[in-house]
Amino acid sequence: MSMIRRPADNWAPLYLLSSVGAGGLAVSFFMYLLFWVPHPGRAVPIFEDIAAAFGKASPLLATAILAAVAGIAIFGAMNLYLLVWNLRRVGAFLASEKGRMLAGANAQTQMMTLPLALAMSVNVGFILGLVFVPGLWSVVEYLFPAAMAAFLAIGVLAFRQLGGFLARVIGAGGFDCKANNSFAQLMPAFALGMVGVGLAAPGSMSATALTAGASIILSTFFLVAAVLIAAVALTLGVRSMLENGVAVEQAPTLTIVVPLMTVLGILVLRQDHGLHVHFGGHGGAGDMLVTLSWFISVEILFALFGLTILRATGYLRRFIIGSETSVGSYALICPGVALSVMGHFWINKGLVAAGLIAKFGVAYWMLTGLALAVQAAMVVLLLVLNRRHFLSAARTPVVPAE
Repeated sequence: MSMIRRPADNWAPLYLLSSVGAGGLAVSFFMYLLFWVPHPGRAVPIFEDIAAAFGKASPLLATAILAAVAGIAIFGAMNLYLLVWNLRRVGAFLASEKGRMLAGANAQTQMMTLPLALAMSVNVGFILGLVFVPGLWSVVEYLFPAAMAAFLAIGVLAFRQLGGFLARVIGAGGFDCKANNSFAQLMPAFALGMVGVGLAAPGSMSATALTAGASIILSTFFLVAAVLIAAVALTLGVRSMLENGVAVEQAPTLTIVVPLMTVLGILVLRQDHGLHVHFGGHGGAGDMLVTLSWFISVEILFALFGLTILRATGYLRRFIIGSETSVGSYALICPGVALSVMGHFWINKGLVAAGLIAKFGVAYWMLTGLALAVQAAMVVLLLVLNRRHFLSAARTPVVPAE
């Protein structure tokens, strides 16, 4: 259907992924600070570490710090703006005929983009505090319980949404297996994983054993839930695609495993650090290298799989550079950002920590350059999508999500 207005005026829950994508890019810029700025005695750099490093940095490092701070500020602000923009439209959508139809279809799980976006914004808010608020670390032990309470509240929302969906499709039937020819049903796993990685943060950063222990236990619950749901959704999705082919507009969901692996990978890293500091866990550099290699291998395989299908269906030609628009295109940002972020962890916590390459050596920058290139591509993609969906007033075919 053609209409003379912005595609974004035809709101759908997947527009929340625009906020998630911007938040992911803010996190990707934080990687510069996490791995290139010294932060002795802390798991993450804070305002004071960044200021001290900038004051005595080489021109190259100073440029990287400025780029990181600017990227975090710009995409952090974009994340919060787009979250608010989307939240203002949720109520009206749910009360509309489209919202009622969504509640009775497979696509009901698209509403789990709401807890996903909320959890991402809480994570982004914490990064903004670390980077821009002097003295935050002096009160951080008081903030951890508040952050955990916020993530738990978002987790309750996610489970209520998931419970409503399961009660309908299992209690009364009606799930259309033929129309499940994508990985769209992994959205609940992604949302729960995002809550879990947020809950795991105090486990790696808190100096209090009780806080760290609670963080590890709670995040483990969400880790297990995300893995179980993902396993079922992957099985059902592959079964339907083998029989019916992929739903073209939902083809970007084939890469959703990539960001899921990144959030679960970071969750495991945070737990590992907390177990080492507080509870005598002593995993070695070799163990971490193997663990991260597992995660990044899964990500690369699913990224290649997704790109193959996107090319075969002509998705990029139609919806990214062509005249058609699809809100599902925003699902392409998270996998690229996630692959870039996991790349930084694999290089620094895996290869460098195991002594396979030297930090800041030639091999280091060659590999890091790949992560930076993927990040840059996702910055461009987000800006292109925002322009097409939020600024374009031309007659553009708006394809409704299934």
